[in-house]
Amino acid sequence: MTLLETKTGNIYQVQIIRQEEKVLRRLEALGILEGTKVEVLNRKKTGATIIKVRGTRWALGEDIARGIEVEGYGHE
Repeated sequence: MTLLETKTGNIYQVQIIRQEEKVLRRLEALGILEGTKVEVLNRKKTGATIIKVRGTRWALGEDIARGIEVEGYGHE
């Protein structure tokens, strides 16, 4: 499933990131890599997905969230 298909309050593990090289490098700089655990905090009406990665909150646009495949990991 992609980050867009996740439920808020759950923790997921990033499996595959399907983005262009420029976006991929930026996500890596933010600590969002394959194998990283992310908690989905909220989803905005604008399409942004708010996630928590290693103690830091990030907002990802709809197009970016659509390109991140995750697997369920559990609840906080």
